[in-house]
Amino acid sequence: MTRAAFITVEGIEGAGKSTCLELIAQRLAARGIALQLTREPGGTPLGEQLRALLLGHKHDGMSDDAELLMMFAARAEHLQHVIEPALDAGRWVVCDRFTDATYAYQGYGRGIDLARIATLETWVQGDRRPDLTLLLDVPVDVGLERAGRRSAPDRFEREAQPFFERVRAGYLELARAAPQRYRTIDAAQPLDQVSAAIVAAVDAFVDARS
Repeated sequence: MTRAAFITVEGIEGAGKSTCLELIAQRLAARGIALQLTREPGGTPLGEQLRALLLGHKHDGMSDDAELLMMFAARAEHLQHVIEPALDAGRWVVCDRFTDATYAYQGYGRGIDLARIATLETWVQGDRRPDLTLLLDVPVDVGLERAGRRSAPDRFEREAQPFFERVRAGYLELARAAPQRYRTIDAAQPLDQVSAAIVAAVDAFVDARS
């Protein structure tokens, strides 16, 4: 049996991650692969409570360090109670964002030293890293316009455009640094072309593990 894989989907607001996750789940299921869909921050009862604090507006003045540590607290819970048990049981895990988002948002976006994030990553995750990361790349103005049509802005979505430009640049730098893991998809294309690119990337990944 093929070893279970850990797939993550990354991108700024409005990149189309929800549609991508649904498509990945459908494609894996069609190939007979059992899977667990989840998200960050969140994925567990405690993680979802932390998500509400991180995305809500009750603590708009939250310090950058508090934000970073809450992200990793939610991630530690997520790994212990959802991700690792699913992988151990042979289920593939498909996650809406993971630690790359922390590098992009808290590192490149907020300006926290990447080495500090790396220390937390090793402490919380050990050797666990995604096997495949799909980065949905979209220009910031396009992504924010899409996100604005979707719902009222959360605490992150209320950041100014330069913040998201830094986040996007961070994601692209992460992808350049790990080409063996990342597949960058132009999410500004028409939906059918984006979908085709996602399916091609997932099929190639599954085939390579067969």
